Amino acid sequence: MAMKNESRNGESITYEITEHIGVLRVSPSGWSRELNLVSWNGGAARYDIRDWSQDHDKMSKGLTFSASEARELCRMLASHAQAEDEEWEAPAEKKKKRA
Repeated sequence: MAMKNESRNGESITYEITEHIGVLRVSPSGWSRELNLVSWNGGAARYDIRDWSQDHDKMSKGLTFSASEARELCRMLASHAQAEDEEWEAPAEKKKKRA
């Protein structure tokens, strides 16, 4: 996507969505929570999660991650999800053993 400018507190912010990775959800208002690679003020692109208007002219506050931070976040989420899956599987396994 092309570079765009947004003004916050009198400062101009330049951003470019260099790669759209995916949509996490779409709200009834049409705004979508997205994972993108975004270059802020001409810097290196970073992983970015935030809500965007349909035309990507407006955005909410969001979170940005370097590649190493994104890898660590993925590791943490995978570990946590696995532990949750094991908690859900345990009762089912107990039922099977009783039968």
